Amino acid sequence: MKLSLSVRVAENASKKDATHTFAQLTELAANLGYEAMCMRASQVGIHSPLEQITAARKQADKHNLTISMITGDFPVPLNNEQGPDGLRNITPYLDLTELLGSDLIRIAMKLEEDIVWVQRASDEAAERGIRLAHQSHTQSLFETVAGSIDVLKRVGRDNFGIIYEPANLDLCGQEYGVETLKRFSPYLFNVYLQNHIRRPEGKTVLYTWIHGNVPHDPIRLQDEGGIDYPLVFRGLEAIDYDGYVTVHQAFREIMEPEDAAEQSYTYLKPFCT
Repeated sequence: MKLSLSVRVAENASKKDATHTFAQLTELAANLGYEAMCMRASQVGIHSPLEQITAARKQADKHNLTISMITGDFPVPLNNEQGPDGLRNITPYLDLTELLGSDLIRIAMKLEEDIVWVQRASDEAAERGIRLAHQSHTQSLFETVAGSIDVLKRVGRDNFGIIYEPANLDLCGQEYGVETLKRFSPYLFNVYLQNHIRRPEGKTVLYTWIHGNVPHDPIRLQDEGGIDYPLVFRGLEAIDYDGYVTVHQAFREIMEPEDAAEQSYTYLKPFCT
C-alpha cells in the first residue's frame, strides 16, 4: 500500500480556499515519505487556467509524487445538490486528470437518475483509460454498505468503483471492518482515512439520511476511541489491497497541516509496509 496526502489537510472550513500552496504541500509530503498527492479544487480544478495545472504537474513530478486522484470541482467535496452535475459533462474532468497524470476522478451521486449519467461518464472515461469512483459518504447513494454495492452493480462498469472511507460509514452506523472490505474488494479503487469519536455531546454535527444528525468530535488518526484502524488494515490485508491510502482528514480544529501530515505518516506507515 502507498501513502497519499490529500490537499484537504490545508483547506479552510469552506473547502474552497487553501492555507498553503501546492509547492509547500508537495515539499512537505515528499520530505516525509509520501508517494502521492490527492488533488482537490482548492488547489487545482476544472476552473484553473492551463498554466496553473501544468505548473502543479511539474511541481508533483519534481518531488516524484504522483497524483493519486482528482476532485475537480467544489460541489463534490461540499456534497451539495450540484455535486452530481459534473457527470453531465465529464470531459473537462477527464482533461484535467490527463494533464495531472492521474487516472482516477472522484464523483458524486445523490439521485436514482444519476446512475445513467455515471454510466455515460464512465464509458467516456474508459476511452481515455480513466476511472471514476464515489466515496463512502453521508447524504449520498453511498451511505450504506448494501446501498453502495447495489449502485456499483447497477452501474456495471469496470472503471467505476468505490473510495472506502470508514469514518463516514461509521457515522451512518455501518460496519466498516473485514467483511465490508471483502464485499467492496471487486470495486475498491482508493482508501480515504479520517477519524472521529461519535458522542452525544460532540461539537460537530453531520446530517445523515439514515440516522439524522450525528454528533461527533474529530480526533487524530492515531487517537483511540474512534475508528479501529488495526481492524481496517486487517481488512485491507485480507483482500490484498495494494493501492493508495490517503490521509484525507481536515485537521484545522486539531493541529497545523505540517503536524497532521507528519503524525499521520508516522502512524500509518507501519501498516503499509
